[in-house]
Amino acid sequence: MSTLWIRNPLAVLTPEGADARGGIVVRDGAIAELLPAGASPAASCDAVFDAARHVVLPGLVNAHHHFYQTLTRACPPALDKALFAWLQALYPIWAGLTPEHIAVSTRLALAELLLSGCTTASDHHYVFPAGLEEAIDIQIAEAAQLGMRVVLTRGSMSLSVEDGGLPPAAVVQDAETILDDSRRLIERFHQRGPGAMVQVALAPCSPFSVREELMVETARLAREQGVRLHTHLGETRDETAFCLETMGARPVDYLERVGWLSADVWLAHGIHFNAGEIERLGAAGVGVCHCPCSNMILSSGLCPTLELEAAGAPLGLGVDGSASNDGSNLMQEVRQAFLLQRLRYGADRVSHLDALRWATSGSARCLGRDDIGVVAPGKQADLALFTLDEPRFCAAGDPLAALVLCGAHHADRVMVAGRWVVEDGRIPGLDLPRLMEDHRRLSRTLTAAF
Repeated sequence: MSTLWIRNPLAVLTPEGADARGGIVVRDGAIAELLPAGASPAASCDAVFDAARHVVLPGLVNAHHHFYQTLTRACPPALDKALFAWLQALYPIWAGLTPEHIAVSTRLALAELLLSGCTTASDHHYVFPAGLEEAIDIQIAEAAQLGMRVVLTRGSMSLSVEDGGLPPAAVVQDAETILDDSRRLIERFHQRGPGAMVQVALAPCSPFSVREELMVETARLAREQGVRLHTHLGETRDETAFCLETMGARPVDYLERVGWLSADVWLAHGIHFNAGEIERLGAAGVGVCHCPCSNMILSSGLCPTLELEAAGAPLGLGVDGSASNDGSNLMQEVRQAFLLQRLRYGADRVSHLDALRWATSGSARCLGRDDIGVVAPGKQADLALFTLDEPRFCAAGDPLAALVLCGAHHADRVMVAGRWVVEDGRIPGLDLPRLMEDHRRLSRTLTAAF
């Protein structure tokens, strides 16, 4: 076992403000000790990292993303549109995705997340045109190359526009194909227990793109295999109208009807719920991932974060798709959540600590993880270290508050499972300029006809 002392940090975000001014001892991929000011490790360490310039956070946890959408940022056909029209503009473009598109877009999205201090990412990939059957396999390989922890969801769409849904036939699959591949991915890749680097969840896309029977069968398979469930819900008023018209039920009633009102489920967006629905979601322990930038760009609405948390729902944070954000920077998303929710509730009800909690332990709870998202002994050594050396931080009094209020966006050091994956603001071994050029080239091949 190797032991590292991250010594004398400027500040550390710890549970209930526990004193860690003396530093953090990391042993064999986990946090072994938190040292109060002036203390030294109980045993000798193999290495010491001087963190006197660094503010230390738990590694940020991104609870909802669409990696492939990095290829269609600020895409002209989709500009200035609400969700349904935005999707209809982009579905034909995404129908052209190839394995190379998936590999490079995943690599870029993960790199951007890592550099923002994110150590665990959940992706929701639901577009499977012909030839892209192993998209999730490709994502898993890319995450392993970068050393990032992932919870990848096998998304699905089975209700095409010809059958009353929203997506075109080219990007939907039949239920048998979806369920068979879901089982394959779980049996091949899903890791269980603390420290898991790769986990699989099942994620039918949305009420307007999935048949009701697939929702039921997916839940049955997930519970048989012991994995979590994820979907978009409560994102727009158009979605609510669609559910009422085609299913005769509001989205939360539909969720209960298909057996998804349960603590093994987390939802993306969760905006348009009434008070009674919020109470039902909280009582069931359904998690909600807040996606503020995407919700603002698409003008979808404001997530009722404080009501959901008060009701008992785990509340996390996600960057959502890079075609509706249009970025993959989770630290910037923290600041956006802080600003948006403070505007909603008032300056005395939402603090920087709330926004940081949503992006760490809150997102971890959405993913069903209690081994990440917290700096505490026994937890995984997933850490994000930021410096306050830029002009934007000059004269900041509270280092933790400064990260949010002054707009931190680039981590200096990032650790996953006790291993540095970002050093001095760079990802070792990654040729980022070459990756960006490949990404631009592939984006042009995808969007040229549109």
